[in-house]
Amino acid sequence: MSNFEVFSTDSRSAARRGLLTTACGEVETPVFVPVGTAGVVKGITPQQLKETGTVLVLANTYHLLLRPGVETVEKLGGLHKLMAWSAPILTDSGGYQIFSLSPLTKIDDDGVEFASHIDGATIYLNAEVATKIQNRLGADIIMCFDQCTPFPCSESQLTKAVERTIHWAKRAKQAHNNAEQLLFGIVQGGINLPLREQCALELVKLDFDGYAIGGLSVGEGHENMMRTVSHTTRILPQDKPRYLMGVGTPANIVAAVKAGVDMFDCVLPTRNGRNAFAFTENGPLRLRNNMYITDTLPIEAGCDCYCCRNFSRAALRHFFNVGEMLGPILVSLHNLRFYQRLMAKIRQVLKENRFADWAEEQLRK
Repeated sequence: MSNFEVFSTDSRSAARRGLLTTACGEVETPVFVPVGTAGVVKGITPQQLKETGTVLVLANTYHLLLRPGVETVEKLGGLHKLMAWSAPILTDSGGYQIFSLSPLTKIDDDGVEFASHIDGATIYLNAEVATKIQNRLGADIIMCFDQCTPFPCSESQLTKAVERTIHWAKRAKQAHNNAEQLLFGIVQGGINLPLREQCALELVKLDFDGYAIGGLSVGEGHENMMRTVSHTTRILPQDKPRYLMGVGTPANIVAAVKAGVDMFDCVLPTRNGRNAFAFTENGPLRLRNNMYITDTLPIEAGCDCYCCRNFSRAALRHFFNVGEMLGPILVSLHNLRFYQRLMAKIRQVLKENRFADWAEEQLRK
């Protein structure tokens, strides 16, 4: 039985609306997944997160491996218990953080030896180890170990990374031993379309529960990203979820849904929220600006989030100005709700078969 069902498609684009079934519940797609790096979305309680409309949250394998450690998570009853989150959880493989945060000491076809960014301790990860760690953490959706590449990147580097990603995906599939977890393969290849195609075709042969598009939003720009995404989604199976990792802005999300993507994760709502940057339908507000000193309006009229129902722009500016921790929490809450309202709207216009016109209007904005 398939874990993913497509309910409706857009007649003028590749956009679709579906339902992903996991061990801990159902997820309507397209879906946005907030990032809870160390087992918590920064400054947000699980109850608050639920109230934003969030149904799936991401935790970071690399960070949890370093602190508190897999054994500790197990002793505490698993990741759901640690996070006090009974709904679905997704963990990444740790591959991206190894390549972005740590000075590498050694990488070969077997795996990666790296220095912890906390204390410099040497740690070894490969496809089997990363998969078994995620099996033990107990998330509902887990990711294959892959090799991310920077942008720009030489063709020879990209080719090697794609070969390793395919090789490691085969080993991850073999090592995966928790039938309750869905395992996703990750397509790499930078913005090189033939390499993306090669990687996607080889991963499809392995019949994963879903497929992620990794290695984007690293400086390649919107047009390169969307060309790569559109090319890749056409190769991936219609009956499996497609997940664009680490993306993105509201415009990127609308464009990627149009290209056939079902799932997104990004730190933008909370990272920007902690820096007084609020998303609205009419563009961002930078709440530290003096223009908001006596502004009695909420961040966004019509928003039903806790922040907009109770606080003015002036109050938020004051909180940031005096270093009050409530400011970052409130704007993070608003931004998370903004993203979840955006996804709900996307699902609604898809249901009504008017996504294409709506998306064009949003992208013009």
